[in-house]
This record gives sequence, C-alpha cells and structure tokens, in this order.
Amino acid sequence: MLVPALRSTFRGIRHNSSYPVHQFAELARRPSSLHQIYTSLSTDPYVNLSIEHFLLQNAPDQSSILFLYANRPCVVIGRNQNPWLETDLRALHNDRNGAPEEEEAVFVRRRSGGGAVFHDEGNLNYSVISPRTSFTRDKHAEMVVRALHGVGATNISVNERHDIVMARNESDDANEPLTRKVSGSAFKLTRHRALHHGTCLLDSPNIHDLGKYLRSSARGYIQAKGVESVRSPVGNVSASLADSFFSMQGVVGGIIEQFARLYGVNPDAVLRAQRAHANEPEVFAGDSWVAGTVSEVQGEQEPDIAKGIAELRSLEWKYTQTPRFTFSTYPIEEDPRERPPLPASLPSSTRAFLRLQHGAVVESHISVSSDESIASEQASRVHAVLNGQKLHEMTLAQWSEILKQGLGGTRGIDDALVKELARFLGGLLGG
Repeated sequence: MLVPALRSTFRGIRHNSSYPVHQFAELARRPSSLHQIYTSLSTDPYVNLSIEHFLLQNAPDQSSILFLYANRPCVVIGRNQNPWLETDLRALHNDRNGAPEEEEAVFVRRRSGGGAVFHDEGNLNYSVISPRTSFTRDKHAEMVVRALHGVGATNISVNERHDIVMARNESDDANEPLTRKVSGSAFKLTRHRALHHGTCLLDSPNIHDLGKYLRSSARGYIQAKGVESVRSPVGNVSASLADSFFSMQGVVGGIIEQFARLYGVNPDAVLRAQRAHANEPEVFAGDSWVAGTVSEVQGEQEPDIAKGIAELRSLEWKYTQTPRFTFSTYPIEEDPRERPPLPASLPSSTRAFLRLQHGAVVESHISVSSDESIASEQASRVHAVLNGQKLHEMTLAQWSEILKQGLGGTRGIDDALVKELARFLGGLLGG
C-alpha cells in the first residue's frame, strides 16, 4: 500500500495513457513501475549514460528495465581504465577547446567497469537493469542473441568471456578468424541492483577504422594499474546477412520482444515501446509498467540526470580518475620490457620517465645528456617545473616551455632539440 504522500503523488496516473515528458522521473521512481522499456532519441553519450545511471539509482529495487540507445562516434572506456593506454587521444576531440564539431569523435569514461569500445550510430547499445538476486552474466547477452537469430543472424552466440561473437561463414576466406566479436559487455552491481550494458555492432560504417581510435601509440611505454582491454577481431552483424534485408529497428523490436518474454512484461507496454514516436520524446504508463522514448529533455528537466551529465563531461572525471601508472622510454625494474626505438632525431642517450597519480606527475626523470651527472642535473631541473602538472592539461607549447626551462643552458641543447623532444612526448601523451 502507498503511503499517503506517494498516494497523492500518483493519484493522477491513468491506465495505459500518455504523459508529459517531465513526468518521466516520477514514473520511473513509482513503486509499481516494475517493468520499464525506453529507447533514446539522443545520440549524446553523456545524456544516455546519465539516464541509464539515473534508472539504476532510482527505479524500484524489484523492477526490470530495458534501455536502448545509439551514440554519436565516441570512445567509451571503463571506470578503471587509462585513456593514454586505451585510446589515441590525438584522434579524439580535445576536451579543452570547447564543444566538439559534429564529425569529431569524443572520449567518455563510463561508471561501470570493462574495456574500451567505439560507439557510432551503427552500434546499438543495450542496457538491462534488474534485481541483483536474479542476475547472471550471460542472461541478457543470450536475450540479445535470440533477437539477432530472429532477424536471420543465426551464426551468433555467447562465448566464455560473456561476449557475443559471430562465427565465420563457410563462404569466408579460410584465413579469417573463426569468430569475430560483435558485442562486449560491462557490469555494475549495487546492493540490490545489477546493471548489464553492452554494445552490438550491427552496421557500423567505421568498422575498419576502429584501430584509429583504440590503438595508442604510447602503449609500448606505459605500465598501468586498472583494467586493460582485451583485443579481439570485430565484425558487423549485417555482414552475415548479405542476402537479407537488415534493419536496426528490426533488431530493436526483437530485443524488446525477448526482454518482454524474459520478464513477463504486459503486452501493452511492448506495443507502446515499439510504436513510440520517432521524433519527439513521449512516455506511456500502465498500472505496473512505463514505456516510451527519452532524450536530452530528461537531462534538462531532471536535476539528478543533469548532475550526471556534468560529471561525465568534466575533465576531472575523464582524466584524474585514472589509476596510477608509469611512462618510460627505457626498461625499469617494475617494467623491464624492451621499448620501441627512439626517433632518430633524438640523441640515443635521451631518457624520459614519468610516474603519475590521478593523472598528475609525482615523479620524473627527463634528460638527454650521456654524462650521468649532467643528466641527473637536467632531470632535477625538469622535475622542478613538471612536478604536479596534470597530464591532460599539457599542450605541445607547455611541453616545449617546461623542457626549455629544464634543459636550457646545457651545452649542446638548442631550441630545435627541445622542440623535437616536446613533439615526441606530447605526441605520445596527447599534448
């Protein structure tokens, strides 16, 4: 039974009716809203991830929720990952220079774990929020597989890593991998709730260019704590349907149907979810369900969602959440790997080492001299200027100025060498 305050709040709820979009949060929180299905009209990753987080934190503990969305081009890394290791920051929008241009891919750190992924409009994101007591890691991936089988992609399955993979067709080249990954997953568990969200490469136009964004040129120099992505060959689901008509909307409809079967959702909710208006947000509700579309409007009207958007967009969240890591151009005790060769334009005696915590320099050694005592003096002077600097705030010009202050005055060190070293370090570290 509703307490008097809540009874008053929901006195106006009508059976199977449309509601103003500003009532989305109210309906999502309603204790009787045990089944919820939403698709997003927004392609803003900050908006979609924040709506998802709002639902995780605010929906009733026993509710089951499906949220489907596609983002504009972006790289999304896990909460405990290192952007300098997982992405090529030079290929992404530079957050320090205002809003991105429409064609620029952006960098996003999500609140869940897992690895780095590339999103675009051909990559469908599915999110299921459910009671923790009934959660298993393959449950919702298998739900998506059943939906893909329904549109003819029968060579799709879930592997031992909880990824959705596409088997090689008989007509494919024998040198092709046996399977290609089409969907990866990430999870977030709270006391009562479980969030499982994943990508699904349906028809990405960027499928052959993912390495441009997900391959860091600094990888050979960095040792990082936290989660490192597992690299796998990927493919589009549409590639296995060459002789069939393919529609993303068909996959969306299939996932909604499979979710409804899995959780016993009212048919009215399914009907409303599949017929939601394509151009503007609208929300419908019955006694025990909510369904419809969401967009930037929810971020503008609901303070908790707006707060989440601001946090995800902040440079502090994107960069200073990074676990402790080292960058070194030469083998060190804790990372004895062989390093890639230095550029021929730099002296062979060049050494560059950084230890960073929360994205800021806490220890360093940068020198170019082959004389040990001179190199030690150079490193000391550079560190005096570099210590405490936040790596994501350093531009190429700042690298040049810091190195000039630290290395300048040493015999044989000219502006050209300083600029070359700055270009090398700044290029690797997103300056």
